[in-house]
Amino acid sequence: MNEKQQFDPNQPIQVGGQAVIEGVMMRAKGMIAAAVRRASGEIVVKKQPFTSTIEKYPKLNIPVLRGAVGLIEMMYIGISTLNYSAEIAMEDEAKKNGKETDIKKPQSKLALTATLIFSLALGIGLFFFLPLFAATQLFDVSQRPMEFNLLAGAIRISILLVYLYAISKMKDVHRLFQYHGAEHKAVFAFEQNAELIVPKAITYTRFHPRCGTSFVLQVMLIAILLFSIMDTILLQFIDELTLPIRLATHIPFIPVLGGIGYEFLKYSSKYSNSPVGKFFVAPGLWLQKITTEEPDESMMEVSLAALKAALQRE
Repeated sequence: MNEKQQFDPNQPIQVGGQAVIEGVMMRAKGMIAAAVRRASGEIVVKKQPFTSTIEKYPKLNIPVLRGAVGLIEMMYIGISTLNYSAEIAMEDEAKKNGKETDIKKPQSKLALTATLIFSLALGIGLFFFLPLFAATQLFDVSQRPMEFNLLAGAIRISILLVYLYAISKMKDVHRLFQYHGAEHKAVFAFEQNAELIVPKAITYTRFHPRCGTSFVLQVMLIAILLFSIMDTILLQFIDELTLPIRLATHIPFIPVLGGIGYEFLKYSSKYSNSPVGKFFVAPGLWLQKITTEEPDESMMEVSLAALKAALQRE
């Protein structure tokens, strides 16, 4: 067992996680682990040694670029882990119905890559194309960069809030959000160097300043400022800003947005107890009132199993 890895407040992003179907994925230095509770009550844990692209190629470890690379990396890991948890759920369902032969094989790397590309395309369409299209067609502010991007940003954030609130009412998603809360509590326990046991970990708050949904909201807010500046500069060289021009200039900057969002999240979480830090993390914490729920002890047990496996503390 490795009990040496402790939280360093000077490097806040040391563990991270994600809720999956009836389980939690945790990532720590050198290891990814997923813990899932089967229908029988058994907790199954899958561990996978992992070295990030940034660690393999240190030249990429520069502000903004490292965030863009890490974002794509975590999306791939997240989809892969969701696929794993879905396989377990399908196995349990097939066994329950006496249809073990219907159990599907794991997706190949090619299929996972295709899923990632599709997810990215869907996200771009929903959160970038649609807001730009709506702001162009519904309002006469296309040539006023700040007003236009404030409107597009408001539409973008509204879509996110409506989507999250709607799915939160679904029974399965409600359980997923409970596991999300359990993941946050486990991370808090690690960051307090507390004993990783259910009675201790479950007492922590489910609202964490360094959360994926908080990251998405922060990126959307940063986009308003960045795209306003970009559009203002463009108007110095062209006569009119059209929807095709905005799509051609905004979409390629999505990785840059992700990179800036990563740096912002990293430093705002590090100083989240300061007055300025509290101001910047507040919107993300409010959003977590939708995307997290209080877990029960069995969910907390699963989350801690994933964390201890990722930290190699079993």
